Amino acid sequence: MFGRSNEPETPSTSPTDNRSGAESRRSGYEAIFEQSHNVSAFVGEGVEFKGVISYQGTVRIDGQLEGEIHTDGVLIVGRGAVIEAKVEAGTIVCQGRIVGDVMAREKIQLLSPAVLDGSVKTPSLSMEEGVLFNGTCEMGPQRVRDDTAFVAEESVGPLMTA
Repeated sequence: MFGRSNEPETPSTSPTDNRSGAESRRSGYEAIFEQSHNVSAFVGEGVEFKGVISYQGTVRIDGQLEGEIHTDGVLIVGRGAVIEAKVEAGTIVCQGRIVGDVMAREKIQLLSPAVLDGSVKTPSLSMEEGVLFNGTCEMGPQRVRDDTAFVAEESVGPLMTA
């Protein structure tokens, strides 16, 4: 009657939800930080890593990393993580601390209490209230310029009218 049942709890989505205000205001991206997210590799809390990481897929970092990160995939930076690195990724979702130059081909999502110190280059940046961002930001579409496009642009002269 008043004890815990052995059945798993299911989250309530009804308007009479009894969750606290903080829980009900949880970010829509919080689920990415839950254990069920499909993570290829993991740098756990208390782990210190120095070097270069290159990978495909999704990597979650909850420890400390110093060096470089290169991927077309997803980088998840947990609440306790401290990254001092040059970071290039497809998507970055961060609740921890990143110090260094950050470039994302798709988007960067900074979730409270994230701290980002450095330059950012991405087509899409979102920040929750409570995030600290100190640095520069360059936004705009990522353009891939190949040699044929460059030649075509150079060979087109001014329009002449008769």
